[in-house]
Amino acid sequence: MVDRLTDSRMYAHLWGTDELHAVFGEEHRLQAWLNILAALASAQAELGIIPEAAAREIAEGARFERLDMDFVVEETRATSHSILGLIRGLQRILPPTAAEYVYYGATVQDLTDTWTAMAMAQVGAIVWRDLGDIEGLLVEMARRYRDSVMSGRTHGQPGAPITFGFKVAGWADEVQRHRDRLRAGATRWLVGQLAGAVGALSFFRGDGVALRATFCARLGLADPGISWTSSRDRIAEFGSLLAMVTATLARIGNEVYELQRPEIGELREAARATTVGSITMPHKRNPEGSEHIVTLARLVRANAGLLVEGMVAEHERDGRAWKTEWPAFSEVCLLSATALQLTRGLLRGLEVDTAAMARNLVTADGAIASERLLAALAPVLGKHRAQAELQDAIRRARHDGDSTDQALRLVASDHIDSFTLSSMLTTPDTGACGAMVDEVIRRCSQAMAGDSATWP
Repeated sequence: MVDRLTDSRMYAHLWGTDELHAVFGEEHRLQAWLNILAALASAQAELGIIPEAAAREIAEGARFERLDMDFVVEETRATSHSILGLIRGLQRILPPTAAEYVYYGATVQDLTDTWTAMAMAQVGAIVWRDLGDIEGLLVEMARRYRDSVMSGRTHGQPGAPITFGFKVAGWADEVQRHRDRLRAGATRWLVGQLAGAVGALSFFRGDGVALRATFCARLGLADPGISWTSSRDRIAEFGSLLAMVTATLARIGNEVYELQRPEIGELREAARATTVGSITMPHKRNPEGSEHIVTLARLVRANAGLLVEGMVAEHERDGRAWKTEWPAFSEVCLLSATALQLTRGLLRGLEVDTAAMARNLVTADGAIASERLLAALAPVLGKHRAQAELQDAIRRARHDGDSTDQALRLVASDHIDSFTLSSMLTTPDTGACGAMVDEVIRRCSQAMAGDSATWP
């Protein structure tokens, strides 16, 4: 039975991906936990802490399909212990010679924190791949639309001319910085946990440090050097990075959402023939993908905030901290992967109307050239006097219903010859947009060429 709307067969695809369900689904997670228990037993046997035969039997028995899940669930609820049901479920299928060595000297966080690091490795690899795809799409788009003029907007209003390639290059540059952050974080995040009761590894006497190193190595994780049961910054940082990644995706989605408005009409999401915008207004072509990316990013930020809250942990272990991570961490990862998948599709099918972009510049009635005129008049009148005269002329023209173009000409005509003035008012000046696009394309292309296809 499904209780959550987001997990239903109808809507689950909007809140998670198959790849991420393979990481966080119960069967996959429990098998990963069993693998960790087997790796711990193997490392302990290597150091002579438990018999080798017991470690082999634990490894052979640690299979999800052999568990009696009804028993595991019943024991978990009866004991009110996070892991004891699983331990007893595994012990039931092992010979007595091995059963007593399951979870030997370990604690809940040794299992769950180590699994979280393994999950971060899987999720990070997906994020790395998808960000690389998105960056590649953006770089190509920036190159294609390097010189496609459009209105630059500030505070939601038309400002001065830019190019669409310049807008897209800003997105690409931001995505590349996220790839840099992801690359740099791997060594901090992908570490195992073996701490024991209070982090001192006392149960293992003099073998604790060596055991932890061997255990982590068997799982492909780094040795943290010190127990981190109350240090939740690794998970908080990973979640915060995903919040930043999805915020960038939301910024892209929001631009598409806004510029798809029919009164602007500069961008449009691709729409399948079967897509229905509205069942009451047949003309609607709703930006479903871009708005959902924004929705997902909001939820990621909210859950990432809970991961940061977990950093305020008490003493050597605080269940309030790491148990908050259990639902929040998986949500951050599932939602982020979905946002990445949607953004890839959005960019691949994005329809760019360069004619509408140019047309919207023309309808600005000369105001789009005000910065250019200000720069030309500043050496003659002084910057602040020129700004005041231009702004006053535009205000009066709007009040009287006159042409903004003509008002600007009246202010500037005594200082700029008519040919130059007409050119300034009719030919968009995009400044250094082209040069900056070229620099981002160069920098991103160089970074992508040097990056590994896999992470970490």
